Amino acid sequence: MGKSIHKNLTSEFVKFLRDCSTELTVSLASKNTAQPSDLQQWLETMVSLQRSHNEKVHPDWDKQGYPFTRAVWVECAELIEHYGWKWWKHQEPDIEQVKLELVDIWHFGLSELMIEYGEEVVDRLVTELIYAMAHVEESEFRDAVEELAAQALAGRFSVHAFTSAMLVLPMSFADLFSIYVGKNVLNVFRQEHGYKEGTYRKVWNGREDNEHLTEISKALNVQCETYMKDLKALLTERYEQSQPKDS
Repeated sequence: MGKSIHKNLTSEFVKFLRDCSTELTVSLASKNTAQPSDLQQWLETMVSLQRSHNEKVHPDWDKQGYPFTRAVWVECAELIEHYGWKWWKHQEPDIEQVKLELVDIWHFGLSELMIEYGEEVVDRLVTELIYAMAHVEESEFRDAVEELAAQALAGRFSVHAFTSAMLVLPMSFADLFSIYVGKNVLNVFRQEHGYKEGTYRKVWNGREDNEHLTEISKALNVQCETYMKDLKALLTERYEQSQPKDS
C-alpha cells in the first residue's frame, strides 16, 4: 500500500502533506505527541542505529535474504499474548511489554524498508507516516495488529498498518523513538556482556533486563545528547550491583 501511494503522490501533494502535518499532529494529539520537525530527525537516528546493528549481524546484511516480514508476524503473535486475547479468562494487558513488542516489530519492519527504499528510506517514511496519520480509522487494537500480521504474511511491511496499531493502543511516535533507542542500547549492552557467548544474565535481582530498561529510561530525557551514554551507564551500574557476591 505504501509503495503505490508514494508512486502516485505528486510532488505538490507531498509538499501539501508536509505543510499540513502540524495540523494533523495537533488533531491526533491525544494519540500522538510527535512534532513534525522531530519526525525526520528521529527517523534518521533510527535508520542509522538499525544499520549499525544489522552490520554487526552481517556486514552485507541487506544481501542475505533475511525474512524480516516473517519476524514481524511472529512478533505480532507474541504481542497479542501480552495484550490478551482469551475470552474465557480475565486478562490485563501488559501495556509496557506491548510497546516493547511494537518496537521489536519496528526493528524488523524498518530493516525491510531500508532494503526496499534504499537511500530514500527516510524521505519516503516521512511521507508515508504523515499520510497514515491522516487516514487512521478507529479500530480495536487486536484487529489492527492482525492486519499488520496479515500484511507481513503476504511479504510486506505496511507502514499504514503499523501506524494504526500504534495510535489505537495508543502509543506515540515519541514513545516509539524513546523505546527504540533504549532497546538499541540494551542490545549493545547484552553483546558486550556475553550474550553471544551465553554468559549474560538476563534476569537481574529477580527482574528481566527489559523491565530495568523501561524503569531507567523513564527517568531520563531522550532529547538529551547524552541519553544513550547515560542509559548505558545506569544499566551497567544495575547489572554490576546484581552480580552474585563472592563468598
